[in-house]
Amino acid sequence: MSFTYKRLNKDDAVLLLVDHQAGLLSLVRDYTPDEFKNNVLALADIGKFFNLPTILTTSFENGPNGPIVPELKALFPDAPYIARPGQINAWDNEDFVNAIKATGRKQLIIAGVVTDVCVAFPTLSALEAGYEVFVVTDASGTFNTSVRDAALMRMAHAGAQMLNWFSVGCELHRDWRNDIEGFGGILGGHLPAYANLIQSYSQK
Repeated sequence: MSFTYKRLNKDDAVLLLVDHQAGLLSLVRDYTPDEFKNNVLALADIGKFFNLPTILTTSFENGPNGPIVPELKALFPDAPYIARPGQINAWDNEDFVNAIKATGRKQLIIAGVVTDVCVAFPTLSALEAGYEVFVVTDASGTFNTSVRDAALMRMAHAGAQMLNWFSVGCELHRDWRNDIEGFGGILGGHLPAYANLIQSYSQK
């Protein structure tokens, strides 16, 4: 059976940031706090750079899950913000699904906390609904690496693609000549090793 490489397309992709909330972040143990926050903000910066329609959602934010990470709200002040009153699976919230449908796009880039629930459940639901789903593994976090691996395997077996934020950016960008400084600046801002690379290039 032949393989079809389904690439991310900046003109057909939507960024979904699910439950990056202050309380839930304390559950993330498969990345260090600083590393995880950097990954989430890197993905957000990529969404902003490529002008992707972005949808923010929270779960039971008035309870122990807490408010959304303030940097995300600041980055996307005009984005649809779906404060779910109780639904664990974001796809069970009609406003969330309608916000996705309103974009007219079919590729969903998703990240969230925790990976095995807040990412996996809507991913499986979206696949069932006919969307292409791209899970950003390092901007999603959970209790430990074994839980993460099981969740990623579950989603991959259902047809979702697994990427990190760096590969999301590169697949959307396609060609360095599109904007060397702009895209390189995002990479350098979130990857110290890449900042060194850019600095070395700039000193030529």
